[in-house]
Amino acid sequence: MEIIREDVIIMGGGLAGLRAAIAAVESNGEITVGLVSKLYPLRSHSVAAEGGTSAVLDPEDNFDLHSYDTIKGSDYLADQDAVEEFVKLVPEQIYTTDHWGCPWSRAEDGRISQRDFGGLSFPRAVFAADKTGFHVMQTLYSRCLMYDRIHFYNEYFATSISVDSNRFNAMTTINLRTGEYTIFQSKSLILAAGGGGRMYRFSTCAHSTTGDGDAIAYRAGIPLKDMEFVQFHPTGLVPSGILITEAARAEGGYLRNSEGKRFMEHYAPTKLEEAPRDIVSRAMMWEIEAGRGVRGGYGNIEYINLDLTHIADKLEERLPMITDIARKFNNIDAAEGPIPVRPATHYTMGGVSVGIGTETVVPGVFGAGENASISIHGANRLGSNSTNECLALGNVAGKKAAEFASSHGIPDLNHDKIREEEKRLWEDIMRRDGGENVAAIRSDLGHTMDVNVGVFKTGEKLESAIKTIYELKERYSRISIQDKSNVFNTELQWALEVGYMLDLAEIVAKGAFERKESRGAHYRKDFPKRDDDNFLKHTIATYTRDGPRLEYSPVRITKWQPAERVY
Repeated sequence: MEIIREDVIIMGGGLAGLRAAIAAVESNGEITVGLVSKLYPLRSHSVAAEGGTSAVLDPEDNFDLHSYDTIKGSDYLADQDAVEEFVKLVPEQIYTTDHWGCPWSRAEDGRISQRDFGGLSFPRAVFAADKTGFHVMQTLYSRCLMYDRIHFYNEYFATSISVDSNRFNAMTTINLRTGEYTIFQSKSLILAAGGGGRMYRFSTCAHSTTGDGDAIAYRAGIPLKDMEFVQFHPTGLVPSGILITEAARAEGGYLRNSEGKRFMEHYAPTKLEEAPRDIVSRAMMWEIEAGRGVRGGYGNIEYINLDLTHIADKLEERLPMITDIARKFNNIDAAEGPIPVRPATHYTMGGVSVGIGTETVVPGVFGAGENASISIHGANRLGSNSTNECLALGNVAGKKAAEFASSHGIPDLNHDKIREEEKRLWEDIMRRDGGENVAAIRSDLGHTMDVNVGVFKTGEKLESAIKTIYELKERYSRISIQDKSNVFNTELQWALEVGYMLDLAEIVAKGAFERKESRGAHYRKDFPKRDDDNFLKHTIATYTRDGPRLEYSPVRITKWQPAERVY
């Protein structure tokens, strides 16, 4: 067993984690930062962000407009004070990354270009062609390498955090390269490990997005917020689920049904294909359920066609990655024919409950990015409001964690908890011999989430999902790990990830069952209307041995009273 000590530990090496690391060392010239990731940072899912990120840069735009778009997009579940603070933090991050070398696309006059995006009332999405996440990640990673006080611990898989007397004292990990049980101690911790989209099967998310940070925090007693709100991106490539960026529609792409007709005018007569993601995803599924889905070439999968042929002259400059994806994975020339798409799991609006300063209920523990819920997305995140969140709130989290570390020492290690976790890993999970296959459980979980906790939900489907998740948890107690090696034991890693996803799936399904209304990405066919009288509130899930305890907290409203969303 190895013990590593740093002033600040960051779990996760994506956009939020890298930005937090830079902020921590730049705000304090003495502290050290340990960035712990199960992947090399540039393999994080953040590189998959494509279309753009919103910021108020144009003199004709303003913070109130960005706030209103975000709050309306959230179906009024966003905390408005948090949104107002957030939008003011973003422009500085765009200019900062620009100065660090991020190749933002430019207008002819040299200014940073901005494009329209779903749900925006002003074209404020900054972009780097359609490889925005990749370029921002490269910029941040290069910046991190300038500081010898940022230490990278790549391919360390986090298994738990230890909290005693309401104070974080350690994070336990497995060094995937050696199999060694490794303990990280620090004065403060930032959770920035991304979302849990891979609890579903058809997803735009990388296979590494298994909700590790959410599940580990939940098991340590840190509450999760609004986990039932799972976003489905309208354009997941069929059959793989690879993301086809919203920018394809922002640049003028059309969605067509099996009759060749554009149908969004029936669902969002003003914004059409550029309506928020929840509205477009439901419209596509209504078309498919009405028998107007496209068939052919992909087994029994029905889909909608994304038509870019009329903007063929834009593709090479504005959407090079999308044309490359269509060609490589589906042998389709997007300039000549349509791309098959359907809604795919994309983002979890919920996460570790944090305040405006990114703080959790445990002093010294902070959260940023998709791993955290500061409540700026509410029931539905607007496209272009994720990368900016990672930059702005990653920056806040890094500064806050450094500030905390500068005035606190490293707590004593709870050796009993450390040994208990070691026993769980090596004597319980590794030595189980019940015959159940981890991959089969993961596949079955993805199937039940797709079928029962998808774009359209009902009480009956959600009850079925909860029952199946209980059965899968029982099967999980009888898994058998065939690979007994220490070096890169991916079967053990999968087993731990499946355990995380089972916990999160239970919270998602139970939260969705109890929320007897439709709001944002959460749509109940048996309760198709929004119910502000009973459900204008956040769901708070807290760990108990018998499963999640669900409680509720009010939404904070400052300027904009809930109203009907019309696009």
